[in-house]
Amino acid sequence: MNYRVGIDIGGTFTDFALLKGNEVVLHKNLSTPEDRSLGVMEGLGKLAEKEGLPLPEFLRHCEAIVHGTTVADNTLIEMNGALTGLITTEGFRDEIEYRRGYKEDIWDVRLEAPQQITPRRRRLTVPERVLHDGSIHKELDEAALREACRKLRLQNVEAVAISFLFSFVNPEHERRAKEIVRQEIQNAYVSASHEVLPRAPEYDRTSTTVVNAYVGPRVTGYLERLVQRLGEGGYRNQLMVMQASGGVMTKDYIDGAPIRVLASGPAGGVVGSAHAGRAKGCPDLLCVDMGGTSYDMALVLNGEAPAEAGWNMHHRYLVGLPMVKVETLGAGGGSICHVNKGALEVGPRSAGSEPGPICYGRGGTEPTVTDALVILGILSTEQGFAGGSFRLSRDGVEEAFRQIANALGHNDAERAAFDCWRVVNAHMSQGVRRTTAGKGIDPKDLVMLAYGGNGPAFAAIQAEDLGITRVLVPKASPTFSALGTLVANPTIDEERSYIASASALDVARIRTLWTELSDRAARYFTAAQFRAEDIRADYRLNMRYPGQNFSLSFDFAADSPLGDLGFIDETFAAHAIALFNARYLAEYGHIREHEVPEISGLRLAAHVETPSPPAGGELVPTGAQAQPIRHRRANLGAGFEEVPVYRGADLAPGMEVGSPAIIEETFTTIVVYPGWRAQVDSAGDYQLLKCG
Repeated sequence: MNYRVGIDIGGTFTDFALLKGNEVVLHKNLSTPEDRSLGVMEGLGKLAEKEGLPLPEFLRHCEAIVHGTTVADNTLIEMNGALTGLITTEGFRDEIEYRRGYKEDIWDVRLEAPQQITPRRRRLTVPERVLHDGSIHKELDEAALREACRKLRLQNVEAVAISFLFSFVNPEHERRAKEIVRQEIQNAYVSASHEVLPRAPEYDRTSTTVVNAYVGPRVTGYLERLVQRLGEGGYRNQLMVMQASGGVMTKDYIDGAPIRVLASGPAGGVVGSAHAGRAKGCPDLLCVDMGGTSYDMALVLNGEAPAEAGWNMHHRYLVGLPMVKVETLGAGGGSICHVNKGALEVGPRSAGSEPGPICYGRGGTEPTVTDALVILGILSTEQGFAGGSFRLSRDGVEEAFRQIANALGHNDAERAAFDCWRVVNAHMSQGVRRTTAGKGIDPKDLVMLAYGGNGPAFAAIQAEDLGITRVLVPKASPTFSALGTLVANPTIDEERSYIASASALDVARIRTLWTELSDRAARYFTAAQFRAEDIRADYRLNMRYPGQNFSLSFDFAADSPLGDLGFIDETFAAHAIALFNARYLAEYGHIREHEVPEISGLRLAAHVETPSPPAGGELVPTGAQAQPIRHRRANLGAGFEEVPVYRGADLAPGMEVGSPAIIEETFTTIVVYPGWRAQVDSAGDYQLLKCG
């Protein structure tokens, strides 16, 4: 038996999905913040035990281990990345601080600028100048560059970002600067913009390069430790790493631009959602993932989770690489409930896994959403939690909520816990409204797909608030982002800058750039031992109307053999204009009929199809009745009452559970709120349906 293992590290739990044939085995264990690779190896050991194998033998039978990591995200959240310097073209020292000239939230008068990764003392310039056509106007002053390196070395920098003007057209100066920096500042991580984001505009490229330098040593250091431990444990294949673009690729490819893993964990869940939605006939989805630390929202439309390049703000830093669009709130099971100036607030601060919520019994003292669910009777203290790894306890929980109640002017701990439940639910629902409104979409037209350890506990009540009448809860929802990494295909998604009016295209230049991208993709796929004939490619154009700052990306030739550029002929320009106008009309509802658009860049997304976990499933009622295993006093929004509790393992396909009810799965709890019913489809997944 050969295995495929998907792994996703969250702030509280590390999730595992083991695929063997068509069977999926789930596992969760607490994350290990001091070294997250330890938690990974611990979980792999537990999976080996479940399979009755010693770890070395289990790992030898793993044909693929696919890993989504939050190392880059945590580095930006905690601001503990490498001490980073920036070397740029003379006269452009402060561009990174100017940003776009305005705040990303113009309505928040209290919003401060983000903490600087490269403060001015570590931003140095050197004389050099490449013009927009790639010609060299001023040669690189190597003596000045070495002096800049000396100044950075005296400040003990650990990483250096290099971003010269128009290096994406001619990278000669950046290549030489990278050589000199490595000579002058030994052991420093060097990030050059022509390798990270070889396109305009200047701020996007510089910001992305600086963030890559800042997180690079942490990401590569973590992956190297993990690869070493996997190798020592007996794993013989390459580690595949989830990317924010929704694809996976080898560690060697990720090492070239570690920023590609930023937001990779949430991307895995969205890719898995798109796969499940297509299989179940639900192409338009609202994906919600409530874990231990955060609440992630994303849209899947027409069965796709497209990766968009451009103005992607993550943790208040612009990252110009292709990313699956995911909005994140600080609202998870570990979000801390507190009173601020008389108002009850939940999050964004989280108890994480160390010490965790009070009910974990690991030293936590501040009440969290998980603690509130214990008080409300939604989570059980009668059996194992997180697959039986430990039990929840009420010790200290009621007292903590009584302190919340006192701060609110009453002395009722249960009422305070219910208020926390209401606040976090309202916070998440409002976040969804902002996300959908920004796309001009009414949530009522979507099906909700809920996952994460806590997502199914809130899904139906959020759906009702948003006007949604159908919710999908996969059986694998507690580790759905880990399962999503097994759905994702090995993918390389890169672009090159080429700016020209569609009426004056240099077709030979376009062919050259796409050939370079194709050859680069082929090298990495070949090194990863994929067959050339299995590689498929989407050749995409970035286009805009004259005067616009941002471009639309669309497929010019989709699902083509890699390197087959036969579609570039005398009709190329006319076809490009027609495709762009159609895409623009679909996005914005109008076109500029009398304007000739321009190309701003060429993009290639190459991938290889790999085996995916099974999905699908239909609702086929059997009339069989499920029996509760117990009743528990719980408040599901309408006051405390005795609520029937069902064991998920007892629910066969075709069974239906009415409301109110609580369904306890191994790693999650599904709440059937008043006015809803739950059905089990033929795949064993849950569908929550609004009654009436």
